[in-house]
Formats: sequence, C-alpha cells, structure tokens
Amino acid sequence: MAQKLYVGNLSYGTTDDSLRDAFAEAGSVASATVITDRATGRSKGFGFVEMSSDADAEKAIAMWNGKDLDGRTLVVNEARPFEPRPRQGGNGGGYAGGNKREW
Repeated sequence: MAQKLYVGNLSYGTTDDSLRDAFAEAGSVASATVITDRATGRSKGFGFVEMSSDADAEKAIAMWNGKDLDGRTLVVNEARPFEPRPRQGGNGGGYAGGNKREW
C-alpha cells in the first residue's frame, strides 16, 4: 500500500521531477508534488511524495529527514490527513463599525 510523506522546507527551485528523482533513491515513487501558489505559480516550500510501499516510505524518511536537498535541510514525515480548519469569526459581511450619523 502506498504511503504519503510530507516534505517541508523545500527550496523554491525544487520541482516535481527533482523531488521525484531524489526520493527514487529510497525506493519506488508513486507520485511527487511540490505545492505552488495559485496566483504566482511559485513554490510554497513544501510538497508531498507518495511511496509505493511502507518499507520504501520508512527508508525515505530515514534517508531524507534532516538532510540537504537543493541547499535546504528537509523535514520529512508521514503526511497527516487533511482536516478542515474552522471558519474565522466575523459578522457575516456587510459594514462593520464606522461613523453612522443620522442627518
């Protein structure tokens, strides 16, 4: 079964392909994705690598966590499932405050 890994502190120059190639040294890579900003297309400095087996994932964590890639020290661990964040408060829109005078 494939296991997804979180890879943090990526260089802004790291691409999907270079991330895949680096993690392929540890085993079979199912997918590698560097997360980018929608507006600018620039890397957000983290990504996800999906290893084909649990053994390959453990090897990749041991091989890359705390090691240098493209001049940056990586943080590599098991990816946690996405949890929706609670919406921040507010009054539902409209005008908040201000100087309301009656003429």
